[in-house]
Amino acid sequence: MSHTALIPSHRKPRQSASKTALRAGVAGGVLSTIAVAGAAGPAQAEPVTQTIEMPTITAGLSTTVAASAEATQQVALDLETQANQDAAAATAAKAAKKAKAEAVRKAEAKKKAEAAAKAEAKAKAEAAERASRVSRSTERTTLSAPSGSSSSSGSSVSTASAPASSSASGSAASVVSFVQMQVGDAYVSGGTGPNSWDCSGLVQAAFRTVGVDLPRVSQSQSTAGTQVGLGNLQPGDILYWGGAGSAYHVGVYVGGGQFVGAQNSSTGVVQKSLDYDPPSGAVRVL
Repeated sequence: MSHTALIPSHRKPRQSASKTALRAGVAGGVLSTIAVAGAAGPAQAEPVTQTIEMPTITAGLSTTVAASAEATQQVALDLETQANQDAAAATAAKAAKKAKAEAVRKAEAKKKAEAAAKAEAKAKAEAAERASRVSRSTERTTLSAPSGSSSSSGSSVSTASAPASSSASGSAASVVSFVQMQVGDAYVSGGTGPNSWDCSGLVQAAFRTVGVDLPRVSQSQSTAGTQVGLGNLQPGDILYWGGAGSAYHVGVYVGGGQFVGAQNSSTGVVQKSLDYDPPSGAVRVL
């Protein structure tokens, strides 16, 4: 065996006869065509004109664009309308709030005016009532004392011996005027004014107007001055019911056989004749 028998050959592999013939035929055909064209010489190529219709797509596109534009415009109009409505609602709410505040202010002003008018009317009525009381009391003190006598708790009071009219002056006149101005006020146990009293509270307040500070209770007031007989009374004397030092009720003699006292819760402060409730005794402080 040759020493090169197992070494692969470096030559190109041989092509099959069929592939070689095919390639030869193709090459021959191409060369033949070129030869024929060369033999024919240059020839004028006839221009070819052909119109190709392309599909129309702009019609649908324009419709879509138009619809989109219309939709955009509608959205803009809707937004503008909503904005206008919101602005109108805000303006209306602000106006309503302002109107409500104004109505509340006017209502409060009216309420205050009505309260002030009522207070003024009440004050005028009270002033007129007090003036009327003073007038009535003045007229009463000029009347003659009723005749006759009556007794209570073993004490005898002769109203015939009482002064026929009030001749109070100075401090006594001030005390009489004060108690007469309270006629018609309510009786309240422990009351010290200005519109409700008990018996000793009224007497104490009356004498305080002239600078005399009396004890607070009836028992002490019944011994606060000089004891005087019921037949020798003067306007401004303190009347008491019960014993001296143990009195249960007091009042002020106003002249003309009459007294003023805070009697009870049914009558309130009254001006009455001594015969209405004859006292037990009297003291003179002024």
